[in-house]
Amino acid sequence: MESFSFSDFPEDVQLTVLSFLSPKEIATFACTSKRFGSLCNSDDKLWYSMCERRWGAETEIKKWGDGKIAYKLLYKTLSECENLIGFWRRSGGQPAVNFSSPPLIFFEWGPSFLAGSRVSPSHDGTYNVLKSPFLWMSLSPDGEMVNFLQPNGEINLWDDFVKCCQLGFVEDFVSVNVNFMGGCHVLVEENYASFYPEYRSIVLGKSPSLLNLNSRTEDGGEGSSEECLVTEMYTQLANKISPGGERAWRKQRKKEKERQGRRRWEPEHFVKIVDFSPTPARPLQGLWKGICDDINLDFYLVAYDVGGIICRRVSDLSSGSAAPVFWTSNTTLIKFPFSPDEEYLYDSRAHRRALAAANPIHCQQPWRGTEDEVVSHIMYINSSYDLVVRDSSGISANPPQGEGRIWQYKDGTFGFGFFWDNFIIDLKRMVEDGCLLDAVEV
Repeated sequence: MESFSFSDFPEDVQLTVLSFLSPKEIATFACTSKRFGSLCNSDDKLWYSMCERRWGAETEIKKWGDGKIAYKLLYKTLSECENLIGFWRRSGGQPAVNFSSPPLIFFEWGPSFLAGSRVSPSHDGTYNVLKSPFLWMSLSPDGEMVNFLQPNGEINLWDDFVKCCQLGFVEDFVSVNVNFMGGCHVLVEENYASFYPEYRSIVLGKSPSLLNLNSRTEDGGEGSSEECLVTEMYTQLANKISPGGERAWRKQRKKEKERQGRRRWEPEHFVKIVDFSPTPARPLQGLWKGICDDINLDFYLVAYDVGGIICRRVSDLSSGSAAPVFWTSNTTLIKFPFSPDEEYLYDSRAHRRALAAANPIHCQQPWRGTEDEVVSHIMYINSSYDLVVRDSSGISANPPQGEGRIWQYKDGTFGFGFFWDNFIIDLKRMVEDGCLLDAVEV
């Protein structure tokens, strides 16, 4: 049998094979010969193929940076940005200046940008979720990251938001930096250079709409944050110690305070929701939506940890509240058939569900379930960590009040309820195959 070496294959076959490798592997392979080194540095052939293979189904590779940036740089940038795809929740309290700081953000690919949308519950008694533009991230033709944030939710359509950003109409937006602080934690803060527009345009020689101080060039030259900070410190020191510099320095400080007063976005921390979908091993985990006591929609996050399963409202997590909606240390699911007592517990409860247009009281009526929503498993839960309060004699007071059940249906969704009321809150999925379900543009 005749054998072939890699050099014997046509170049297009070689490029196809190399496109499956990682950048580190390609760098190693490039060292094997001068010919392969030239092949591995082929930007329009190899690196374009790598970008197209990895992200071509999600975004339009040739549109990033108006098609003027190297695909090798694009590959590196998209690799870093890819971790943003999915759900993020605000961490900590909401600063007063950020009037519309969203508790939940959903990042997805756009044609030539990353789109971060506010995701909030509808208040019309349906399972619809409201989706509005929040953060636009793209690349300028010179390879710099360009990030704009819509602080007040005034623009509701992505097409309008994108057109404004691309055309430079950014007076109503906030130029921001998105900094990773580990793989699952980002800090969104107003672009430092936006405080000094005239300084930015004169010293850096760049358009204000295309500057991001946290983006540096490959050689660490013009545009790096270190150079800007050193230049600014030198300018302040020179003004302060030069003749008449005290007056100029005070004037500069006054201008700085005025610019600080115009800040429209306080730094915000966001934490990634890694497991926002259920798995066969963890059928209850993920982001869910359900109709609450006030017949309005709310978002729930169910997580598995070493102590069991815990469910919290996303809004409570963003505000720092630690109170769980329900929890259990026993993750065992009881299978069908069920005891008569368990069947009675389920059948005697009404289901809180989305309002039907023709029947506004539909969610208040007892419900037996469709074929796909027949109960298949049951799990015991509690409503809080500390509901069992013991009196002076050591006897627990009202322990049953914290008890409840999870009823899992055959279609994979589930509902939960407690002994002290007569309702079941049925939870529906928020995402399927990476797409946001029931999303409505505001």
